[in-house]
Amino acid sequence: MGMNVGSDSGDEDEVVSAINTTPLVDVMLVLLIIFLITIPVVTQTIQLELPKERTTPNQTKPENINISVTKDGGVYWSLQKIGNDELIERLKKEAVKTPQPEVHVRGDQGARYEYIGKVITDCKRSGIIKVGFITEPPARN
Repeated sequence: MGMNVGSDSGDEDEVVSAINTTPLVDVMLVLLIIFLITIPVVTQTIQLELPKERTTPNQTKPENINISVTKDGGVYWSLQKIGNDELIERLKKEAVKTPQPEVHVRGDQGARYEYIGKVITDCKRSGIIKVGFITEPPARN
């Protein structure tokens, strides 16, 4: 690193080629403070009341349809094993009833999502409006 001592004659001013970083640091500190102040304002969201976890006991009605899906993809209508085409036909017959029955899907914990999703899609194609999932209630502590 060199030092500028001037020229031999003393009347010439040389151009300093070093960059003065003091103003750059000042600007960066000001920007940092501005960002620290404005980020909490920007990250605020709309106030909403999110739903709380709730468990309601299943109201078993005779007209409810219970469909069970095993972990290997087997579909059962109550206690009777049925195929995919038969499921759609039965659901179409139930969809025209007034009032329309609810479909309760009980899926095995180890079942792939595709098996349960297929049952839901079949319900939608058949015109069933209300489909629910039967789960175990959370453990009480």
